[in-house]
Amino acid sequence: MASGSGEGKMASGSGVGKMASGSGEGKGDRADAGYLQYAASYGTGVYDDRQWWPWLVPTLLGACVAVFAVEMYENNCPRNGSPLGGDAACVAGFLRRFSFQPLRENPLLGPSSATLEKMGALDWAKAVHQHQGWRLISCIWLHAGLIHLVINMLSLLFIGIRLEQQFGFVRIGIIYLLSGFGGSVLSALFLRNHNISVGASGALFGLLGSMLSELFMNWTIYSNKVAAIITLLSIIVINLAIGILPHADNFAHIGGFVTGFLFGFVLLARPQFGWMERNELPETNQPPKYKTYQYVLWGAALLLLLVGYVVSLAMLFKGKNGNDGCHWCRYLNCVPTSRWKCT
Repeated sequence: MASGSGEGKMASGSGVGKMASGSGEGKGDRADAGYLQYAASYGTGVYDDRQWWPWLVPTLLGACVAVFAVEMYENNCPRNGSPLGGDAACVAGFLRRFSFQPLRENPLLGPSSATLEKMGALDWAKAVHQHQGWRLISCIWLHAGLIHLVINMLSLLFIGIRLEQQFGFVRIGIIYLLSGFGGSVLSALFLRNHNISVGASGALFGLLGSMLSELFMNWTIYSNKVAAIITLLSIIVINLAIGILPHADNFAHIGGFVTGFLFGFVLLARPQFGWMERNELPETNQPPKYKTYQYVLWGAALLLLLVGYVVSLAMLFKGKNGNDGCHWCRYLNCVPTSRWKCT
């Protein structure tokens, strides 16, 4: 959102939220057979024994809801008013200090841009020149409005619960947080001027990216590879396509997706079936825990993550503008047409 202008990039996370929520399950149910059939392939109950009780994803949801409540409490529309003037009434005034800014200012039913900036929205100038790098993390927990929050939290539930059940809270928590951070870094490199960015979109895209890399990493244990990969790629392409619309921060989407995709190779490898049955095999026939291609993908992804983080953070805090070295990259974030303009 243009800080103080009403709506600019404030809906940054909402663009992905809409599609991530629908994408997480709308087409996802058709992928279940392909994505989860390896459970049956184990056949010995090993997979079932390693199911995790998902508590992290509901906790993240609760934290985001609590932060949004604090946003609205701090915003206090009846007292602070709106930059649009005295004739612009707060929405849902019966909520008193929790009421929303006028729809003309924030159609997502949320606080003002000033409140979001005060609470830690990503602002390039503040993060780089005022030593407020913490905004790269704090912006992940903020949401531009009630609609934005609901869409992103539904996405988190649909995508995150299943991943946490399969891989546990530690690995999924790492992917979620570091993907959100990666999305924030790329967003800050390319979105300058007076725009601010909020939302869990980068983190959600990271979970989608990890689902795709997990499929590649554990390719040999899937029984319906084509259905799983086509469905996942369709979901991802639709989500990224939504990001070229105005008010959607597609750089956060792309940064989160790439980060999550690489972390999927590092954290979500599964042992091959023969290794899991090693107790029933002679010592001379003991198979390795992972296949060679899994080790290769693990090493390459870890190297790319380290290089990517170091280079992008160095560029960011040196004040580099990503658009200077990539003049066409702006079209990844917004494609101007006769129907809308890109700010």
